[in-house]
Amino acid sequence: MPSNNATAAVPSVRRRLVSMVYELLLAFAVLFLPFLVFEMLVDASHAAAAEHGRQALAFLVLGAYFIDQWSRNGQTLAMQTWRLRVTLPDGAPVPLKRATLRYLLAWMWVLPALVASWAFGLEHWGALGAIAIGIALWALTAFLDRDRQFLHDRIAGTRLVQLPKPVKKEAAGAA
Repeated sequence: MPSNNATAAVPSVRRRLVSMVYELLLAFAVLFLPFLVFEMLVDASHAAAAEHGRQALAFLVLGAYFIDQWSRNGQTLAMQTWRLRVTLPDGAPVPLKRATLRYLLAWMWVLPALVASWAFGLEHWGALGAIAIGIALWALTAFLDRDRQFLHDRIAGTRLVQLPKPVKKEAAGAA
């Protein structure tokens, strides 16, 4: 469903961030069953190999979810709720390779903070604080872009657009 790029509304940064909070809640649901199976297989071990396995599993499962949704209809469930769609700059659907690139680049929201936490030995609240700061700084990249797109969308050659409100159907009896 390509739309005219000139008429596509740019969603506010606030709207995108609220959608991301909802996306985080849905991500827990997406990860629940794979993690349940994984925990049964490793007997809930906390060995280093199991911890790395959990991280790899989360990365792969979330990647499969987001890449599939973005390349299929441009929207995850949270994006549908907030009437957001990821498209190419001309409004065309996002191909699989571009959706994959967008997913990898989206990890820049947290990856620098995770690396900094590891490098400085931050744990618990310190690491969580570093991640919060990293997310806030990445969100600010939208204010540096002329189209108010986040940096990962600019680099991936994608953009988020705001879909119009659906037209309300009038009651059949009202005439």
